[in-house]
Amino acid sequence: MANYTNRRIVTVFGASGFIGRHLVRRLAKDGWFVRAVCRDTEKAHYLRTMGDVGQITPWGGDVSDPASVHVALDGADACVNLVGVLYESGKATFEKIHSTDAKLVAETAASFGITNFVQLSALGADKNAEAEYARSKAAGEEATLSAMPTARIVRPSVVFGPEDNFFNLFAGLCRVSPFLPVIGGSVIPYLGDGGPKFQPVYVGDVADAVVQCLNDAATQGKTFELVGPRVYSFADLMRLVLKFSSRKRILLPVPFWVAEIEAFFLEKLPKPLLTRDQIKLMHNDNVASGTCPGLMDLGIKPTPCEAILPSYLRRYRTPLAQSKIANS
Repeated sequence: MANYTNRRIVTVFGASGFIGRHLVRRLAKDGWFVRAVCRDTEKAHYLRTMGDVGQITPWGGDVSDPASVHVALDGADACVNLVGVLYESGKATFEKIHSTDAKLVAETAASFGITNFVQLSALGADKNAEAEYARSKAAGEEATLSAMPTARIVRPSVVFGPEDNFFNLFAGLCRVSPFLPVIGGSVIPYLGDGGPKFQPVYVGDVADAVVQCLNDAATQGKTFELVGPRVYSFADLMRLVLKFSSRKRILLPVPFWVAEIEAFFLEKLPKPLLTRDQIKLMHNDNVASGTCPGLMDLGIKPTPCEAILPSYLRRYRTPLAQSKIANS
């Protein structure tokens, strides 16, 4: 039950997104009163049911609007900024969303005397990175810490969970395609056909990490790399998709230069399946550097993909496979 006599209010920007909805649930369970800031409050009413009556308030706001950010933070005890984009669209550029807007939120929070602050970044954030996405995330970290030295920076790897845009994308592709791509894979077997490496992290672990950062003053000013317990190649991840969707498909190596040509056309779609900047990201492995603390340092045991994927990839199984599993 929420403690109404000692209210702790946290403003969460980007609360209705994939990570946001899991974080809101964890915050409510921990006793926080949540201002769940999002553009469309009508689509965020479901968040109310994640806590006690009156504990979670869908809050209309625009992270790019100073007045809106000011109102959302007025009276709050803590702030979490989850807002980010995977591809650029119109005025929503990487620089604006990840750097300029992050700076606005951090500076506004600082003006209210809020020091309990978490900024969501990304594993691989680097001001010298080839990909604009990674450079903008690094710029956002710098801008945030400049305005708020006590801010915690969390850098998750590829995040998985029931609503993710990674495993669901490729499991859906299984339904219509006889093969799954292995981006960055070599067509010459002895050169290795696994593609770049990843260390996927469960969305529930990311949410728990943010809550722990808010509750532990010893985390102030630190950067955390949030990764799962295992490293997988791109091919390994595709094999997991096939295993837990009970499908058989050919793994087709797609060299980076071929993927870039495909991305040139795909990125012109309203909601791109792949962009050239994402291909640049995959030129480097997305794994922990080992130079920053992680989930274990926050007292969280990382959850393996194999423990969660079956719970939501089963919906991609064929009726025949569903029947066989049910009767086994």
